[in-house]
This record gives sequence, structure tokens and C-alpha cells, in this order.
Amino acid sequence: MKKVILLCAMLIVGTTFAQKHEVNVTSKNSWLKIGLNAGVPMGDIDDVSSFALGMELKGQYLVTPNFGIGLTTGYNHLFGKDGFDDFGIIPAAAFARYYFKPKGLFIGADFGYGFLTNVDNNEGGLYVNPQIGYHNRDWNFYAYYQNTFAENDIDIQVLGIGATYNLRF
Repeated sequence: MKKVILLCAMLIVGTTFAQKHEVNVTSKNSWLKIGLNAGVPMGDIDDVSSFALGMELKGQYLVTPNFGIGLTTGYNHLFGKDGFDDFGIIPAAAFARYYFKPKGLFIGADFGYGFLTNVDNNEGGLYVNPQIGYHNRDWNFYAYYQNTFAENDIDIQVLGIGATYNLRF
């Protein structure tokens, strides 16, 4: 499954960057997205964590009026249940989003690596974060399913909601 996801990400990014065209970064096609998210741990991690809270920073460039690409990072903190320590994920990822209209529904996904913090014998792994949501000129509201395929066959899965604010530059 990891190989299929990675292959899809490479195809999306490869076809996007393979086209030669001059890039003009303006406030109409590029911006920073700053946001917060919250979620419920699922799967393997549900036994050791009760809640996830995170912040994110995304830099986006609109390749077309409906398709954007960019880079994302942030920090997701997972609160440990009784007897278990808190830990975190720092994503380093690329993302793609498709906007159906200038205001309304969007779909997208982040693909990259999730670095784990406060976890012994596990550096992290493939990070995937598909999203579906609503956007307008200033805000993005979305639902997400985040999965970090960490070392030692541990999948860190979180189902949640989030919001980002667009800062134009």
C-alpha cells in the first residue's frame, strides 16, 4: 500500500513540474496557509493516545485556477492515555489540491515523511494526509484522515477536522 501511495504522489508531482512555463508568484496565485487541526487517534495508536491537536504551515502556488501545489510542515501532538507518554509528528511534505470552483468544495492530499518525537526506536515514516473541505478567499475548513506508516509496522492514524487562514504575499 505504501508503494502505491508513493507512486501516485510521484506521478502527480512529476506531471505538474514536467511542464515548462514561466512562474510569476503574485498574491493572486500564491499564499501561506496557517492553521489548526484536532482529531481522534484510530487503529494501532488508539490504545495509547486519546486526542490529537496540531498546527500547520503550508505554502501554496496555484498552477491553474483549480489546481494548487505546495509544501507543508507543522506539528501534531498526540496526548497519551494513562500510563503512556505524549508524542508528536512533524510532517515534511508536498501537497496537491483541486478546487472545483473559486469558492466551495476542494479535495487534496499531503505526501511526505512524518518525523516522530518522544518515541523510542522509531524515527517515523511515510506521511499521507488526504483532505476534503470547503474554501473561500480567506479560509479553508476540512476533514482529514492522517496516516503515518512508521517503522516497526506501526500506523499512526488520526481522523479529524481543521481550518487554515490564507495569508497573501
